Order: sequence, then structure tokens, then C-alpha cells
Amino acid sequence: MKNNKFLPILSKNLLEILNDNEYYDVTIEVGNDPYVKIFRAHMVILHYRSTFLQKILTTNKRKNDGTLVHIKLPNISPDIFEIILRYIYGGSISLDEHDIRNIIDILVAGNELGLQELIDYLQSFLIETKANWMEQNFNLIYQKSFENDSFLELQKYCTDIITKKPNKIFKSLNSSSISISEKLLVSLIQSDILQIDEIQVWNHVLKWGLAQNPELPSDPANFSEEDFDTLRNSLQNCIPHIRFYNLSSDEFSNEVLPYNQILPKELYEDLLEYFLYSDDQLVKNSKPRMTTKEINIDSKIITIKHAELISKWIDKLENTDEIENFYKFKLLLRGSRDGFTPNKFHEICNNQPNTITVVKVKDSNEVLGGYNPIGWESNEFNEICDEAFSATKDSFIFSFNDINNIERFILSHIKNKEYAILSLCNFGPSFGGGDLDLYEDRGQCFNYDYEKPIREITKFSMEEYEVFQIIR
Repeated sequence: MKNNKFLPILSKNLLEILNDNEYYDVTIEVGNDPYVKIFRAHMVILHYRSTFLQKILTTNKRKNDGTLVHIKLPNISPDIFEIILRYIYGGSISLDEHDIRNIIDILVAGNELGLQELIDYLQSFLIETKANWMEQNFNLIYQKSFENDSFLELQKYCTDIITKKPNKIFKSLNSSSISISEKLLVSLIQSDILQIDEIQVWNHVLKWGLAQNPELPSDPANFSEEDFDTLRNSLQNCIPHIRFYNLSSDEFSNEVLPYNQILPKELYEDLLEYFLYSDDQLVKNSKPRMTTKEINIDSKIITIKHAELISKWIDKLENTDEIENFYKFKLLLRGSRDGFTPNKFHEICNNQPNTITVVKVKDSNEVLGGYNPIGWESNEFNEICDEAFSATKDSFIFSFNDINNIERFILSHIKNKEYAILSLCNFGPSFGGGDLDLYEDRGQCFNYDYEKPIREITKFSMEEYEVFQIIR
């Protein structure tokens, strides 16, 4: 029988060790002039609690002359480090005592120190309890979440907000004290799933450009040549993503023509011919934005962008093709929620057609996956044999080397269709004779029955995996 009532006592004793000035063997210099503070700590605790400090301590062990190991952390403030050090020793943190900006500083510092458990906890805390604040300060959250690859939950949160609530982000354009970054603005207007009219997109982009140059007149009729040059330079990375051909003739005439001098010459001439001189406007060159209001994916691994790309693969489209069917990704199983055992997988997923499996590889940003259009079974064979396989010509497996870079992927279609899907009761989702096999929290990737291998190292451990049913 487990009893956790002793843990608070253990935590208290460890914090007493932290406060004891007699047995320390490490000093840590934190901060920059003029605010620098020296902390005393214990090598054995730091070694096992922080992957970052473990690497430093491994290469800077205490010398035989009794000299202490001295570590410098100039990028972390002493106040924030003191909070984190107490977490390292005591295993707990009270977030109610800190404002949200401090929590974000703790998150960033925790990432530098390799405290993944703390990173995951802080992301969940912010999303679950501070959503309103984060929407109001979206630019800050967006910048912090995409500064590195560890804040996947916050990145997913930002992507969802961009998709579903673009107007809440654009509201910051109306404030003289807040302005979203160019990177965020471009990310917004690039989206294919933006629930906003194109004329609003154009007006928001204009408003952002004018906010960057408050010296410009409010009326373009009063612009000089230099004024147009200034605005053009500010918006040069945004204009290519405006879908001008989705505007009406009136919208183009009233809202775009007054600023025609900031448009590239070739684009302006094409638009002028299209809207003012063309008798046939049946064909528009701009890709329409999707307007489905509840596009979402309940995933801790992939985002809407990945779901879009996978949907194209299912429909056998090129990556540059316009998406025809955005499938609903219905979550069937999540390893951290339902368990990683083959029994649980077969209990939930057997006889479910059209499933996508995605795997987060442990201690990396790598994601693996596969598509099974025909369903899984629980064959009770003692070894892998022909009878354990199911045939299909439509399955595929894939990998994203870096989940934050959707362009870096490997897609591998089935080569030997008779061996496309392996269904054994003691295996989880398995594709081919070892091309992608999952069992418990481990897996392997060889290259037998699919066109090409999806990763170089054959063995891996799973941090998380999910199975979705794809529904039109």
C-alpha cells in the first residue's frame, strides 16, 4: 500500500538541507551586475534534478584540493532562481504567490535548466487558469512559446487562438501601447483557417503598418512619395499573403486603390485589370480561407497544420495542392490517459477504420506516425506470420524530424500491400513487418514493406502516443 503522507516531511527536510550552510559543495553565481547573488547547493541533488546542471557538474567535478565547483548563470535573475532552487529541493511550487510575468520567467529559466517536469506543469497551469490574461497579452505569449522547442503546449494554444479568435489578437492593433510583432502578424495572415473577411485582414495589416510609423498622415491622400515608401517597407513581408482576389470590386476600389503605391507594380497592374477592366471575374487567383468555425484537433502532439497535411496525404494530394477535405480527427486513445499496453490499444481501437497513429519520441521533437484505412484486429499467433497481416494499398507512414518545422517530413507509402498492416494481440499499432511497430512504451522502425525508412535510428522510446479516427 502506497502512502504519500510522508512526502511533505521529506520535502521539508530537503529544504532544510538547502538552508544549511555547513555541508554545501557547490556555489552558483546568478544574475548580472549590479544584481548578482551567490547560492550554496549540493552537487548530488543538482545532478539528479537538472539535466543542464548535471552536464556542468559532470565536467567540473570538485578538485582534490577542496576547491568548490562554481557555476555561473547570468541569464537568470536571482529572485527567479531562488524560486526554482526551492522547487529543485522541495519538489513543489506555489504559483499563487507569483504574478503571471514571474511565472513566465520561471518557465523560461526552467527550460534553460532542463526541468521538463516543471515546464509541463507551468504550461498546463497557464493554459488552464490564465487563458484570459494570455489572450490579452498574446504577443508576449507567442514570442516566448516559439523561442525554443520545449513549449509545445503553449505553441498549440497559440495556434488554436490564431485559428479561432483572430479578432482578439488584432484588437491589440487598436492600442497605442501594444503592437503585435511582424512575425505574429505574418503568421496570422498566412493562415488558411482564419475566420475573418479578407477586407478585414487588409485593414488590420494597414493599421499595423501605420502604427509602426506614427509620423505618417492618417489620410493616404496626404501621403508624399517618401511616406508611401516608408509604409511599403514596413509591409513588404505582409502584402504577399493578402488574398486580394477574394475582395469585392467595391472593397478594392475603396480600400486598396488609395494605397496602390505600396503594392508591387506587377501585382497592382494585375489587380487593376481584374477588378476594373475584366468582364469575366469567375476565376479568382487567391486561395479562399476556410471558414469552418469548429476546426480543432484534441492532440498533445500535433497541430491543425499537421492535420491539414495528413488530410492531403490521405486524399493523395500534393503538399502544394488546395485542401479538398479537412477531416475531423476524433481522439480514440492517448497513451498518458489510457495506458500504453497493447491490450488497451486493441480494446479501444479494434475494428475502427481510418485511423491515424502519432507518436512523440522521448527526449526529442520528433514525431512518427501512420495511417491505417482498414482497421485493427487481435490475432493471437505465437509469431509474426502471413495470417497476421492485412492488405491495403492506401496506408502510409511518416515522420516529422522537428514538430515545429512542418516542412521537414518523410512520407513513405506502402510498397508490399499484402503486408501493409500487422495486427497482433501483443503489439500496438504496427505497419509492415517492422517499418513502424509499437509495443508498450517502445517502438522500432526498419524498412521492409514501405517505400523508404522514416528514421535513421531503428529503436526509440515513446513519450506519448495518440490514435485518431478520421471522419469526413
